[in-house]
Amino acid sequence: MRRISTCLALLGLAVLGLSATASAAPTVTLKAKAVPIPGFPGTGNILGAGAAVEVNYTIKGTESTGGVPSQLTHVNFFLPAGAKLHPQGFTTCSPATLEAVGPYEIKREGKIELVPGGCPKKSQASPIGSAGVVDPIGGQLVEETATVQAYFAPGGGLEFYANAEAPISAQLVAATGMFGSAKPPYGLEFNGAVNLIDSVPGAPPVSTTSINLKVGSAYKKGKKTISYGTLPKKCPKGGFPVKSELTFASGETVTAAYKAPCPKK
Repeated sequence: MRRISTCLALLGLAVLGLSATASAAPTVTLKAKAVPIPGFPGTGNILGAGAAVEVNYTIKGTESTGGVPSQLTHVNFFLPAGAKLHPQGFTTCSPATLEAVGPYEIKREGKIELVPGGCPKKSQASPIGSAGVVDPIGGQLVEETATVQAYFAPGGGLEFYANAEAPISAQLVAATGMFGSAKPPYGLEFNGAVNLIDSVPGAPPVSTTSINLKVGSAYKKGKKTISYGTLPKKCPKGGFPVKSELTFASGETVTAAYKAPCPKK
């Protein structure tokens, strides 16, 4: 079975856009923003409120075989001071369970999609997103759009399940990560490992070229909404500081720092 490698670097609760480059390293462009959690009024880009983060990445480069971007191996993402996570009360699902039970078909927006069958719906930390992947196979570049979905992992972390159907076929946990504290002006750091995954014998691991995903969930406790993540209660002058470090198989680390606009009052 051919396999894919997808990358997930997300978890900013309020971010806008960046472009970062390094010598002989891939170029990373990110656009992201805090958005409402579907079904939970009062969430979104509001100071102190619960929110999901909508993340859109593009990765360009020619470092790997076949003139494609080097494969992503690690992601660190720094959230602004004051952003908080509330993992308590959310259902979790282990990576082993995600991969142990075969996916089943669902119809979404007129399309048939494969989703993991082993984890409860309440363990989903995001709706289904997408990731662009590419691999030089047999002298030709094979491109595909895979689906990606975040799940709550035991211990308070996140894991990301990827599914590609054709021509590259794979259903697997592509990345896992945990949160820890970070030095000011940041508050939390997401430290995520991305799997290097082979496609077919003789071909290099698959490269990721784009990611589009919303991460964030909530549940009701009585009349109160409990959100996985909340925005800071105050926004510093100039916007929220956010930083992301992406490490690639070619050995380079691309650091991108930017400030996201404060929510409108």
